[in-house]
Amino acid sequence: MISWRERLSALVPRLTVVSHDLLMVWLCWQGLHHLRYAMLPNPPASPLWSPEIAIVLVAQGLVFWRVGLYRGLWRFASVPDLWNILKAALLGLLALALGLALYNRLGTVPRAVLVLYPFALVGLLGMPRLLFRAWKDNQNSDLKSGVALRVLILGAGRAGEALVRDLRRSGAYQPVGLLDDAARLKGTKLHGVPVLGGLDDAVAIARETAAKLIVIAMPSLDAANMQRVVAICESTGLPFRTVPRLVDVLEGRSLPGELKEVAIDDLLGRKPVTPDWKLIRGWLGGRTVLVTGAGGSIGSELCRQCARHGARKIALLEVDELALTTTHAELSRAFPDLEIVSVLGNCGDPAAIAHALKISEPDAVFHAAAYKQVPLLEQQLREAVRNNVLATEVVARACRDAGVATFVFISTDKAVDPVNVLGATKRFAEMVCQTMDDRKSTRFVTVRFGNVLDSAGSVVPLFREQIRLGGPVTVTDPDVTRYFMTIPEACQLIVQAAAGAAHASIYTLDMGEPVPIRVLAEQMIRLAGKQPGKDIAIVYTGLRPGEKLHETLFHADELYRPTSHSKILEARARDASVEMISRAIVSLQAAAAAYDNEELSRILRASVPEFSPAGHVQETGATIVQFPARDARRTR
Repeated sequence: MISWRERLSALVPRLTVVSHDLLMVWLCWQGLHHLRYAMLPNPPASPLWSPEIAIVLVAQGLVFWRVGLYRGLWRFASVPDLWNILKAALLGLLALALGLALYNRLGTVPRAVLVLYPFALVGLLGMPRLLFRAWKDNQNSDLKSGVALRVLILGAGRAGEALVRDLRRSGAYQPVGLLDDAARLKGTKLHGVPVLGGLDDAVAIARETAAKLIVIAMPSLDAANMQRVVAICESTGLPFRTVPRLVDVLEGRSLPGELKEVAIDDLLGRKPVTPDWKLIRGWLGGRTVLVTGAGGSIGSELCRQCARHGARKIALLEVDELALTTTHAELSRAFPDLEIVSVLGNCGDPAAIAHALKISEPDAVFHAAAYKQVPLLEQQLREAVRNNVLATEVVARACRDAGVATFVFISTDKAVDPVNVLGATKRFAEMVCQTMDDRKSTRFVTVRFGNVLDSAGSVVPLFREQIRLGGPVTVTDPDVTRYFMTIPEACQLIVQAAAGAAHASIYTLDMGEPVPIRVLAEQMIRLAGKQPGKDIAIVYTGLRPGEKLHETLFHADELYRPTSHSKILEARARDASVEMISRAIVSLQAAAAAYDNEELSRILRASVPEFSPAGHVQETGATIVQFPARDARRTR
């Protein structure tokens, strides 16, 4: 219960502002009359109060209230507030003119007063607001100038201008200058902060201004330019930060005005993906989804994406109890209105998946559960087959039997011309999904993508830990390349592909240009404030079992076509025999039960003819296929 004293303390500032504005209206009206008659030898008397003034104050005051003039704060007065004042002044002129016309037909009001009134009122109302803001900003700066961190800003565009305002408002930072490559900006000022030169002048200007921190205010930079800017920052020897991209703010991964460290994905140049939100929300809105492997990096982000875009209910199926608990807690905290169902169990257990489907009754299932560590799976064939193939068959069959509308299988680019157990098992699972689709019931969709930055077990966390321990950073081969995506980007495109997919379809996501792992390691070392080869060594260990130098995106026999989204291509699935797959599944189940790795290997090679283990692959066959420039195999 709010006390009367609290109500009064909240009301007093508002009443003070209202009183100020009405006083300015009175001064404006009186001043314009005095100005109009000042040159006359015998000016008429101008009373301090009259029915005419009362009408002006009431009319203008009502307009102030209606246009919401008192919803803003003087502390943050800006151009939009001045526009609001101008609108209030013009509408107020109409209101008072109408009131005075009814009172005395405007018989005593000079036309010059009516013409000048709105412009004079804007000045009288706007100037105190802007002066108050400037005073508060300077006061805050003066109070903390002794402890404020001196900041040099790279970029004098909109982001730089907003950053200067934010830094000054916080009081913890003192902008001492801006750098921008636009020659026309040199010598100009943003909110009193000078543009001192170009980006290449950073070393000298940082020294001259005694800057202690550099902030990159260029959120739209592509990878190449961001790498250049980071190199410039590193050459100064000062710590540096960057402002978040708009997409990161909108997706909740960064806060507005937050200064964050430059992340490795900023340097790898993933241009922001813009999914078709209308299509996604139309498909997900009010629906129920089930995610297997919901505690993993991909599964948990899929849950967040589905919740963010309108899913009413999400079922989590996860074998790791800690991961399940963590994902459930995060979703509950971020989406309090979301209905969440948690099932602890192995998705390859028919009873577990049947129970999860029964209690959730999903409209769509995202099958993200899988083993994915390439070198490990080379020695763990039985578990790879059991989890990646047999469990997928169990989940897919259960979804079809339960009448689930859409089943989305998360695959990998390693399923194309597989040379390792991971790729072969994922390719077999793709064929299982393809043969399950009878085009009359459940829609089976396969989505392939490459390595995911910062996913569990990926190279980025490994490099980060190696750098933390002082090195060395281990890279398999100087020439090895991989395709990379960020976790949110991959999941957005998965949902996008699923929303508009056809039956038995296979989609490949645009992962940009392949990234040399050596370059990735060097960039991460530099981001840690170290120098590759000097502070942190890079050691080349040779390709591990199941690895190849370069990944491919499409099999030679998979004709593809563009989709409605520029980042997604649809491949024409190769023919797969239902009878052959069914027999192979039965054989794999028997071999897995007997832990017969030799039989498992034989069945896998027979079922996936293109599977050629890495030890038998000629490197000339491992080529980089650019996306989407494959015009020789494009179908319209």
